[in-house]
Amino acid sequence: MKITVIGGGPGGLYFSILTKKALPDCQIDLYERNKADDSFGFGVVFSDETLSEFLTKDPKSYELIRSRFAYWDDLDVARDGDVVRITGNGFCGCSRKTLLELLQQRCREEGVNLHFETNITDLNQFQDSDVIVVSDGINSVFRDQMTSDFGTEKVLKNNRFVWMGSTRPLDAFTYFFRSTPYGTFVAHTYQYEAGRSTWIFECSDATWQKAGFQETDEADTIQKLEAIFKDELDGHTLISNRSHWRQFPAITNANWHKDNIVLLGDAKATAHYSIGSGTKLAMECAIALSEAVSKHPNDTKSAFDQYEKVRRNRVEMIQHAANVSLDWFEHMDRHMQHDFMQFAFGVMTRSKKVTFENMALRDTSFTQKVLTDFNIRNKNLPETPAAFTPFQLREMTLKNRIVMSPMGQYSAENGLVSDWHFMHYGARATGGVGLILTEMTAISETGRITLGCPGIYTEEQIVNWKRITDFIHQNTASKIGIQLGHSGRKGAVKKPWEGNHEPIENPWDLIAASAIPFNEKAATPKAIDLQDMEQLINEFAQAARNADKAGFDMIELQAHHGFLLASFLSPLTNKRQDSFGGSIENRLKFPLLVFTAIRNAFPIEKPISVRISASDWAENGITEEDCILISRAFKNAGADIINVSTGNTVSTQQPLIGRMWQTPFSDTIRNTVAIPTITTGYIQDIDQINTILLNGRADLVALGRPLLLDPNFVRNAQAYEQFKTDDIPQPYQAGISHLYPLKGSERKAVEGMKKLLKPESHKKN
Repeated sequence: MKITVIGGGPGGLYFSILTKKALPDCQIDLYERNKADDSFGFGVVFSDETLSEFLTKDPKSYELIRSRFAYWDDLDVARDGDVVRITGNGFCGCSRKTLLELLQQRCREEGVNLHFETNITDLNQFQDSDVIVVSDGINSVFRDQMTSDFGTEKVLKNNRFVWMGSTRPLDAFTYFFRSTPYGTFVAHTYQYEAGRSTWIFECSDATWQKAGFQETDEADTIQKLEAIFKDELDGHTLISNRSHWRQFPAITNANWHKDNIVLLGDAKATAHYSIGSGTKLAMECAIALSEAVSKHPNDTKSAFDQYEKVRRNRVEMIQHAANVSLDWFEHMDRHMQHDFMQFAFGVMTRSKKVTFENMALRDTSFTQKVLTDFNIRNKNLPETPAAFTPFQLREMTLKNRIVMSPMGQYSAENGLVSDWHFMHYGARATGGVGLILTEMTAISETGRITLGCPGIYTEEQIVNWKRITDFIHQNTASKIGIQLGHSGRKGAVKKPWEGNHEPIENPWDLIAASAIPFNEKAATPKAIDLQDMEQLINEFAQAARNADKAGFDMIELQAHHGFLLASFLSPLTNKRQDSFGGSIENRLKFPLLVFTAIRNAFPIEKPISVRISASDWAENGITEEDCILISRAFKNAGADIINVSTGNTVSTQQPLIGRMWQTPFSDTIRNTVAIPTITTGYIQDIDQINTILLNGRADLVALGRPLLLDPNFVRNAQAYEQFKTDDIPQPYQAGISHLYPLKGSERKAVEGMKKLLKPESHKKN
C-alpha cells in the first residue's frame, strides 16, 4: 500500500506514525513545503483527556511529548488587576517547534519518508498512491482547488487576533482582559516551555481600528500591545514570528473525501483557539483516520466512510462549542460590565460545555465565590441556589426563577378552559414553578390558532380562567401570567396531533402584516388595513382588562413565532409599502401601538412581558441589530422583561438546535439593552438553569417540554439541591422525608461517577 501525505504539521505526522506502525509494509511519503525546523506558532495545548489518548495510541510519542511539556492544573481569569484562580483543569503546553521535531523523530524511527522544502502543486504525480492525505492547513491549496467536491465553506469571523510569544513565565493558563479607551483586549496566555509563553491577543475589529493597528507591522503591534499589557507582561517583552493580525476562518466541509483523497486537520475543519488547540483536533482526527485506513487497507471508500462516521459528529460538536465561545469573545465588551466574579464565571462557562456543577467538581471554592457574590448582589442568603432566589417585576415577586413556558394544550372548547387546564396549571403551581405563563390565549374568536385554543374575549371565558388563578393564589406561591396573542396567518389549523399546520375545514379568514401564506397548504391572509388595526388594538386592550378581571398577575404579549404581531416585525413576512413596513422603526409601529394599549389597560403595578423571535433562522430574516432595537423600543414603552425565543417565522427555517441553544440571544438583549430577559430552548436540568442565571445570560429560565411530563420538576430540583423551601403545600410536606434523601443519594452517585470518569493527571512527577 502506498500513502502520500501533503503537509507536515502535527496531524499529518501523527497519522503517518500510527499508520506505519499498524501497516509496517506500507510506503508513506510525507511532503512539506517548509523546512523541517520552520514553525510559525509558539505553543500548543493538550488536555489530560487528549494526553491519555496519545498514551494509548503511541506511548513513545506520548513520552517524548511529556518529557518536554509545561503542565498546569490552574487557570486564572484576570481583568484590570482583579484575578481569580480556578484549579483542577489539567492541561499541558508544548512548543509547536518541539512538537514537530518529536513527531518527525518518531516518523523516522517508524520508517516514514519525510520530504521537506518540497512544494507540491499537482496531485497527478501521485496517481500510483492508494491514499492521498491532504493536511496542508487552513489555506489548503488542494482543498481550495476542489471546493465544490468537498462542499467547502469558509467564514471569516469578526474579531482580530495576533499570535505572539513572551519570555514571561506563567504558572497557570491565564486570560488577561484589559479595558482601554479603544475597547476591550484579551490575551490568551500559557507557558509552553521554560522561559517561553504563548500570548494570543484578541479584540473586536472596531477596537483594532480605533487603536490604529496595521496587519503586518509587527514592530508597531509589539509597541502598542506592550503598552496596553505593561502590568501583565511584568517587565518582559513580546516576541514575534510572522505575527500578523488576522481574522479567524471558520472552515467546514460537507464531504471529507473525494476518490482516494481525504482531508485532515485545519484543511478539513477549524475550531477557534479559545476552546482548544487546532493541533489537538488534528491529532485526534489523525488517530481516527489511521485506524480506518488500517482496518480497510484495500477499500478506500470504506476507510473514509468509517473516518467520517467516527469523527464528524465529534468535530461538529467541537466546532459548535468553539463558535459559541468565539461569539462570547466577539462580544466581550458587553460582559465587561458584570461584577468580576460573574464575569469570571461567564468566561469559564461561555461555550455551554462547562456548567456550575462541572466547575464545582474541579474547584468548589471558585463556585462558592461565584454563588456568594450572586446572592450578595441580590440580597439573598449566601448558600441559596440561583434558581431558587426571588425575582421582582414591578409589585410581583416570584418565589423562584423557573418559569413554565407557554405550551399549547389545544384542549379548549369554544375558547373555554376546562378541568384539563385546571389540572394542568394547578399541578405545575403546586409543583413549585415560580411563574406560569399560559398557552397563547386569543383576543378574539378568529385570533385562535386551532379550535382547541383558549380565549379571553367572553365573560364565560373570564370566569373559567378565574377559577384557575384563584386556586393557584389560594394554594401555592406561584404567580400566573397570560400570554395574549393573535394567530395571524398561522390560524385556523388543525391540532398538532391531527395534522402539522394543515387548515381546518371551513377556516375563518386570516389576517397578517402582508398577504403571504405560511406554507403551501395555508390560505393567503388579508393584509391588515387601518380599520383592522383599530379593531385589533381595541381587542388587545379589552383582553388586558379581562386578564386583570380573571386574576392574572402578569401579561405576556405574543410577538414571536410568526404570529400576527411577529409578522410585522420580520422582514420576511412584512412586505408593506406604507408607514408600517420597510425599516425596523416602521415595522415596530403597530406592535408598539398594541403594547401601549394593553399597558394602559392593565394595572400599573402588574408587569408585562413581550415575547419575541430573535432570529428567523432563514436568509434575510430579522437581524441582531433589529432585535436590539425592538427590545429597546418595548423597554421604552414600558415592558418589564423580554422573553427571548427564536424561529417559527417561516416554514423553511433551518434552526441550529442544541442544549441551551437560545441563551446567546437572551444574553445579547439582556446585556446590550439592559432589560431583564427570560430564556428558553432545550434547557433540561437544574444545573443548566443555575449556570445560565449565574453567568448573567438571563434573569428567568423557562421550561416547556420538561414540565409536560414532570409537573414536579421544581420539587425534584429543590430536593437535588437540598434546598429547604417553605412553599410546599401542607398535604404534600410529608413527602420531604422521602424525596430529599433520595435525590441527595442520586446526586452523590452521579458526582462520584463523574469523578471516576475524569481523566488522570499527566503531570510529571
